[in-house]
Amino acid sequence: MTGKQHFSDNQWTFREVILNLNEWLGYFRLKWKVLLISLALGVLLGALVSIFKKPVFHAETSFVLEEGDGSSIGQMSGLASLVGVNIGSLGSTSGLFQGDNIMELYKSDRMLGETLLSPFDEHSLLIDRYVSFEKLDKKWASKVDIPAMDFSISRDLFSVAQDSVVKEVSKLIRENQLSVIKPDRKLSIIQVSISSKDEKFAKVFNQTLVEKVNTFYYETKTKKTGENLSILQAQADSVRKILDESIGEYAAATDQVPNANPLRTRATIESRKRQIDVQATGAVYEEVVKNLEIAKVNHRNNSPLIQIIDSPRYPLKRSEIRLVKGMVLGAFITFIFVIFYLYFRRLYQKHVQEG
Repeated sequence: MTGKQHFSDNQWTFREVILNLNEWLGYFRLKWKVLLISLALGVLLGALVSIFKKPVFHAETSFVLEEGDGSSIGQMSGLASLVGVNIGSLGSTSGLFQGDNIMELYKSDRMLGETLLSPFDEHSLLIDRYVSFEKLDKKWASKVDIPAMDFSISRDLFSVAQDSVVKEVSKLIRENQLSVIKPDRKLSIIQVSISSKDEKFAKVFNQTLVEKVNTFYYETKTKKTGENLSILQAQADSVRKILDESIGEYAAATDQVPNANPLRTRATIESRKRQIDVQATGAVYEEVVKNLEIAKVNHRNNSPLIQIIDSPRYPLKRSEIRLVKGMVLGAFITFIFVIFYLYFRRLYQKHVQEG
């Protein structure tokens, strides 16, 4: 145990560490001119970036999404079965648009494409505005002739090149400028944000996209129950019309024999037939009305609630590199880069000398 070494031979002592640090500090002091020039260049580059880099504007909309509650239909089904009404088919809704699917709907090509083809102002569309400030007509000039394209025509009349432009612009927005998040996963609040160098475009695009997606989501969620409601309403109107006609025919048949002889029942046959028609049609109408009222309740309960909390207003939130911040960041980044360059250059020189 007495002969065992606690440290290996290649370990440094505290004195060696101090001497090594002094050596490196002396080396960097000799390079003070290089470091000073790097700081000056960093300040200049940071100032140029802060001056020429355009600010980015952020248009944000937040809203509450509350799904329709179908539990009440399950509770009503037991009561409805007592009167002979089956509402199982009326209460079933598709699970296609439940949960977080509306967030993916915001990123779909269909919604982004429809939004891009929506009006920006009286003279242009949103896609025209985007192409203008992003200068896509010049960037993509070798591939497509965007100035010759008319995006105001019907989408069914688009050429392959026009559809490709819309799809590529949608892809750029989805990957670089669109953000759809839930700030808190426990809540039903959804935040939609559009970032753009054009303040007006960001605001109009955000508002149009939110309106189109939420309208499509609402219509899709209530489509099945709405169709059931329309069918039942048409049936109720049709049966009611038949019932009114049967009542009129019964009254006419009764008026033909106002004081029928009770001993001669053949005279009342026609009026009794009409009375049976009224009773049968009335029973059918009663059942249809029951189903219609339940369908109305189901439609209301299945309708999602979408309530806007915050919408974009001028001036929009902007992110930019301030002059002082840009100068400090530029000087710091350049200084660190030069320090590492000198460090590895010195190590390489020492390695060559030792070799």
